Amino acid sequence: MIYPGEWLGVLGGGQLGRMFCMAAQSLGYRVCVLDPAADSPAGAVADRQIRADYADAGALAQLAGLCKAVTTEFENVPADSLEQLARDCAVSPRAEAAAIAQDRRREKRFAQDCGLSVAPHQVIAEAADLARVEASLLPGVLKSARLGYDGKGQVRVDQPAGVRQAWERLGEVPCVLEKWLPIASEVSVIVCRGRDGRSGTFPVAENQHRGGILAATIAPARIDAALQRGARAAATTMAERLDYVGVLCVEFFVLPGLQLVFNEIAPRPHNSGHYTIDACVTSQFDQQARILAELPLGQTRQLAPAVMLNLLGDLWFDQDRLRLPRLDAVAAIAGACPHLYGKLEARPGRKMGHVTVVAPSLSEALARAGQACAILGLEPVR
Repeated sequence: MIYPGEWLGVLGGGQLGRMFCMAAQSLGYRVCVLDPAADSPAGAVADRQIRADYADAGALAQLAGLCKAVTTEFENVPADSLEQLARDCAVSPRAEAAAIAQDRRREKRFAQDCGLSVAPHQVIAEAADLARVEASLLPGVLKSARLGYDGKGQVRVDQPAGVRQAWERLGEVPCVLEKWLPIASEVSVIVCRGRDGRSGTFPVAENQHRGGILAATIAPARIDAALQRGARAAATTMAERLDYVGVLCVEFFVLPGLQLVFNEIAPRPHNSGHYTIDACVTSQFDQQARILAELPLGQTRQLAPAVMLNLLGDLWFDQDRLRLPRLDAVAAIAGACPHLYGKLEARPGRKMGHVTVVAPSLSEALARAGQACAILGLEPVR
């Protein structure tokens, strides 16, 4: 156990790091953030910030010298940086787990090795592979193998000629062409696993996206109980096979006929787990802090049904003119819990905050979330 008063570290200064800082500080720990930005959301609440690039060897040595353990808040932290840190302090997740999550090719192979179904796909590593594209994969989505998130690095393709155009548009980097599937819904599971191998999962969450960005999460997911058990078991298997330490999100597609298809993993707390802050005994960020400090895991039991709404920077504008969203009216809704991330500049597509609505029943939570959507001008949750 790392005792309260010691330092914990986090690579990344975004909103996930901010919420980790708050959770760790509530347990009595001091937190140091490594991030290059002067106005990072996590840096604003951390006890200390080291302003440097994530690959800066000197800054990493400084972080490892101060902190007993270090975690990450986004998946594209260089694996080499995690390896350097691991020589001098405890690190979670480990570099190998992060490296698998950073590459769609390795990620899909790993999922198949775990016995999970994946979408039919083909790797496009170089120009010569374009001549061997299988017609059965179209229509499909061409995804960059690395550094894609929130729908970035993805292009929909319907015809063989479009694959080359999409590959050139993505910069002629290694990609994965994935068959477009008839998706009934999308769900995710947050797994928490300690260094002692003990693990737990939060209830399965149902996710709805707009423009490739998560718009709403409904928890618990409106899927068959057996399917929920299968998703939680599959996510736990992946964490065990990765020898994962920390908080891991595993995303699935649900196809008609109740078939689960693996989509991707995120080696960190996830947007779809934000509802745990207000609706569960222990939040995903509490679990991240507990795991890093080698404390026992908290309960993952959900106390009330919840709907989480993502608040993007678009809400701060009306016909290109700055305006403030009616968060006062949203806060007046029974069970509404607004969270803002302390970002000083609103931009379209930028995650500025979220609102979680809790209620005695899921139907009531959905109705209250509908009120919030009407106030904010958001598309209703389906």
